[in-house]
This record gives sequence, C-alpha cells and structure tokens, in this order.
Amino acid sequence: MKNNINTYNKISDYKDIKIEEFDVNKRYTKPHKHNKYLEIVYFIKGSGYHHLDLKSYQIKPATVFIVKKDEVHHWEITTKPKGYVIIIKETFLEKTLDKLLNNQLLKLQHKSKIKVSKEDLSFNALFTSLAWEKKQDIINSEAVEGGLKALFAKLVNYAQLEKVERTDLLILFTDLLSQNLKNNVQFYADRLNTSPQNLNAICRKEFNKTASDVVAEHIIKEVKRRLIYSNESISEIAFSLDFKDTSHFTKYFKRYTHLTPKQFRIVNITS
Repeated sequence: MKNNINTYNKISDYKDIKIEEFDVNKRYTKPHKHNKYLEIVYFIKGSGYHHLDLKSYQIKPATVFIVKKDEVHHWEITTKPKGYVIIIKETFLEKTLDKLLNNQLLKLQHKSKIKVSKEDLSFNALFTSLAWEKKQDIINSEAVEGGLKALFAKLVNYAQLEKVERTDLLILFTDLLSQNLKNNVQFYADRLNTSPQNLNAICRKEFNKTASDVVAEHIIKEVKRRLIYSNESISEIAFSLDFKDTSHFTKYFKRYTHLTPKQFRIVNITS
C-alpha cells in the first residue's frame, strides 16, 4: 500500500478545459485521483472495465462515465477504444457567467455511468465539434459553452434525472464537500453564511436527506478510499476528518457499513 493515493493533473495549468479523443495508450492505468477537475469519458467503441472506487463498471458502448475529482479510478480496457474525453477544471466554471452549466453538472455528478443510444448521431457530433473547436488557433469560448450546454442537456435526459433547479448554496455546499471534508455540519453552514437549519432544509428538499446524511455519504466514501488505497492509520484518518477520537470514528463508520474500519480494510485488502 502507499502513503497517499496518486493524484494526476492531466490538463495543463494554463488550460481550464480539455476536449479530445480518448488516448488509446491509456487502456490500463493504476488507481489514481484527479487534481481538482471533473472528467467525462464517452466510449463509442471498446470493452473492458472502469474501476471506480469500490465498484467495477463494464464498458459497453455507447456509454459515458463521469469521474468526480475526489474519486479513485482506473481503466482496464481489453480492446482498442474509440471515444472522447472532456476534462473540466473548476476555473472554467468560475469564469462562465452561465449558471446553467453549473446546474447541469450538479445534476450529472450524482451519476457514474450513463448509457446512451448508439444511433444518436447528434450526440456524437457534439463531441466531435467540441474537439474540433478546441483545436482552433482562436477558440470561440461561446461556441464551447454552447456545445457543452447542448451536450449536458442530452446527458441529463439520458440519465433521466429530474430537471429541478439547484440553488447556488447547494452548488457551493457540494463543492466544499469535495475540497474540505469534515464531520461537522456547522463548519459548512458557517462557510456558506447560512444556518445548519437552512442547509438541512435545502438538503431535504433536493436529496430527501439531512445535511448530516449528505456529509456522511461523502465521508464514508473517502474513508473507504483511504483504507484501501493508502496506509494511513485509522486514527490519522479519524482526526483528519474532524472526529474527536478513534472510538467515535469507529462507531460512526460501523453505523453505515456494519464493519469497523479495521475489518473493512482487512476484508478489502485481502479479497
């Protein structure tokens, strides 16, 4: 095991979005995380598996995979793939004045795999045209944003997600969870300049869960990653996530997984 999970930065610092064809040389990769960006991978051809956190998804074109910046993933592609990759940095969403893009991505980030129709020619054309635009000597940012909105609209429809408006507060909350994970709802409420009660009400409306449950989902996912892919001690993981002691952390983890952190690590490392 390694001290830390590998974190890759596959997009140059001076670029805030990358759109290109899938690299056929990236058929087999080691488990890694991404450096502050979201990756959308569309397979037109190819077979094998996409391993994402503790799940393995079979690659069956036409399929779109969505990888969030806090997730650990790697590829095991057994045949020559064909498709496209879109990598979006946070700075891209900060620069755009169109909130629709943020709202679309918020809806999509709750999905890891989306099946699309092989006969959807306009879907393929959107990826192709976006890749062409990014190769221009002078890139038209409005054309890129327009293409992304059209593409994401089709993805949201394929994912059969409710087209509900997400508040800016919820967008910021989700972003905070991916940047600074703590077992403390008050911590997030303070940084969002709201009350825990208001944050709780918004989470109940949008997710049908309490704010604590939303935080817990993110914490349990992160703990599982670190138990499997790093050799951090259980106490180190507990204190980094704002638990007062290891005993409380162990009870918290067991409540959601029915295993202690030690049991979970042993089962998943030896299996």
